[in-house]
Amino acid sequence: MLYFVKTPWWLKKLYPGCVWDIPVKEKILYLTFDDGPHPEVTPFVLDQLKQYNAKATFFCIGKNVAAHPEIYRRVLDEGHRTGNHTNNHLNGWKVTDELYLQNILAAGKYIDSHLFRPPYGRITRFQVKLLTGIRNSPVNNNFSIIMWDVLSGDFDVALSGETCSINVIKQAQPGSVIVFHDSEKAFPRLKEALPKTLQYFSEKGYRFEAIGL
Repeated sequence: MLYFVKTPWWLKKLYPGCVWDIPVKEKILYLTFDDGPHPEVTPFVLDQLKQYNAKATFFCIGKNVAAHPEIYRRVLDEGHRTGNHTNNHLNGWKVTDELYLQNILAAGKYIDSHLFRPPYGRITRFQVKLLTGIRNSPVNNNFSIIMWDVLSGDFDVALSGETCSINVIKQAQPGSVIVFHDSEKAFPRLKEALPKTLQYFSEKGYRFEAIGL
């Protein structure tokens, strides 16, 4: 499995219409969680965040919100933000632009947010233009497309939870957008990596905020 733990500068340049990190002058990190809500994993994440008074951004799949509306409501009630992650976790490279946009709009029936993250990080530059309003499209609300600066790698079954926490600890810096997953697949690694990440950076004087764009 090939991926960058730390997003290289040249990749960020290829997609200038996307948000990869957030300029800050303080010790702030932006934790994000993809693919939920999940009936077991998302409550675990919320409990961990609450211990550190941490806020985060959850990029949700529409069909999962429809299946678990009470968990989605808890995310919002506890002061976190949500974003659109398509209705069925579509890969933008493998579907037509029309189907991709329709799927995002379908998710929008459950997720009231102008934040969007493409599943797998796979989106064409033309799709970016459609979603951000540079090109005419059936999307009424211009999206802010949120990518990332650091991947924990919790989706990688070849890694340990310890390695995932080290990935974040070594690569994150003020303003980093960090990706975890509140999914069943990632949970064996997330349940070790997230507490270690929260503890380490809290002890270093960082705070965790939801993306406020």
